[in-house]
Amino acid sequence: MSGPAHGGAAARPAGAPGRPVALTGSGLTVRVRGRAAPILDDVAIAAPAGCVTGLLGPNGSGKSTLLHTLAGAVVPQAGEVRLGGRPLGDVPRRERARTLAVMEQSSDADTDLSVDDVVALGRLPHRGRLAPAGPDDAAACARALDLVGMAGTGRRRWRTLSGGERQRVHAARALAQQPAVLLLDEPTNHLDVRHQHELLGLLGRLAGAGLTVVVVLHDLALAARYCERLVVLRDGRVHAAGTTADVLTPAVAREVFGVDAAVTHDAGRVRVEVRGAAGG
Repeated sequence: MSGPAHGGAAARPAGAPGRPVALTGSGLTVRVRGRAAPILDDVAIAAPAGCVTGLLGPNGSGKSTLLHTLAGAVVPQAGEVRLGGRPLGDVPRRERARTLAVMEQSSDADTDLSVDDVVALGRLPHRGRLAPAGPDDAAACARALDLVGMAGTGRRRWRTLSGGERQRVHAARALAQQPAVLLLDEPTNHLDVRHQHELLGLLGRLAGAGLTVVVVLHDLALAARYCERLVVLRDGRVHAAGTTADVLTPAVAREVFGVDAAVTHDAGRVRVEVRGAAGG
């Protein structure tokens, strides 16, 4: 999912932030009517700039809700999200749209849009109201498609794409937005093994250039390999948070995920091998 940079007048490569922006949350509590326990209960998270932070936890632990709360799509009953040190609610909507991008789980909706049309949606925050796309927009979209290995597919129709191809186009749309903060909800869904590693490797390289990345993952081995920091949720609360080496332990694998896992450390890298269900 990498390739030579495209020419054009874009101010910076797709996905490269203009300035590093950290994202934090404190005391985040989200409740829904009809459910006794909160979905999120006094959750704190710190996602430093230039770092890939992974959100882990079993189904129903609150990962996607936390991601959408960080994005501002869910308003917590208590607590605060800060973008670049500012309360998220104080950041003007247009500035927020230029700063923060969200890659949702792939949609199965049928549409007649082309790949180019879908990726161009990521450029809307950078254009004036009703303004047509310009050279900067075209260059950013082309670069984003190149980064996710979908160069040359711009004329294909959405309905003709496989699930994995749709997922990569979703990633290209978010990268074309040129955000400083990128939030991804299970981006490896529908991707084969090769493209899982290529996408997560790309996120790591973009983080190295200053992008703030928060990604929801299920696979412990992928999280160990590509995330520098982890937040592990259990029943809506933070069970563990910190560096991957500190958080991802056999005890956490057993207590939170119900699996026996071998965790090794080699030259600063954490490796996880899940051996089966705990006690199985």
